[in-house]
Amino acid sequence: MQRWRIPLSDRALAARVVGGVLAGVGTARLAAHYLAALQELLPVTFCTVFAVGASGRIETVSAASSYGDTAERTAGRYVAERFDRVDPMLVWLAARKRPERAQLWLGHHRGDELADAAYRAACYTEVGIRERASVLVLSPSGQRAAISCYRSLAQPAFAAADFALLEAHAALLAEATAAHGRVVAAGAPVAAGLAGALLRLSPREREVLDRLAAGRTAKEAALDLGVALSTVRTLQYRAFKRLGLRSVKDLLRGRT
Repeated sequence: MQRWRIPLSDRALAARVVGGVLAGVGTARLAAHYLAALQELLPVTFCTVFAVGASGRIETVSAASSYGDTAERTAGRYVAERFDRVDPMLVWLAARKRPERAQLWLGHHRGDELADAAYRAACYTEVGIRERASVLVLSPSGQRAAISCYRSLAQPAFAAADFALLEAHAALLAEATAAHGRVVAAGAPVAAGLAGALLRLSPREREVLDRLAAGRTAKEAALDLGVALSTVRTLQYRAFKRLGLRSVKDLLRGRT
């Protein structure tokens, strides 16, 4: 298990990668945008974004997978079972003194290095993940965040070149994650557990909500997705019921 400070980088960043990362800010698909952008640079199977406030409350949850909704379901379990309390990256950040300025670190570990058996099984062994590399952020407010990339057993191990790419993009990922938190906080308070509940929606339900949250009508969402209006209405109804929302206005207020 390794952690090291990320040095300042003057490496030029591809506009396509920067745009891809920033496109996720304020949306329900933050990690999906990060994953797509990072896959322009290196092989990655999962991407997760977790931010925990100084009080210990999980403030940001997002996850995405290259296949199906495995990462989302796994992240939902991570939140429900409070694996952040045994996650070595977040635990290590929590033990550090609050800095005067935000600090960036890169962390890396393999699944077989994790001491907690339940966490190791749920987030690594059972879903075929071998290792994780994380951009770690510690802010003066005490908030700690981990933007993590995961590789499956079928992918090569992280190498020095991969770490260099993540270091070069660390500030971008950290700033986008902080901006996402500010956008969400600027709206009406999000109902307790809403972030975790989003992870239990189907990919299609999240796609519908993403479009409604962007101000599109149900008819426009149907055209975007290439499905019938009745299908969008059904997906909207199911998602709203799971999230405890009554209207699109509630959705917009929650900044889902």
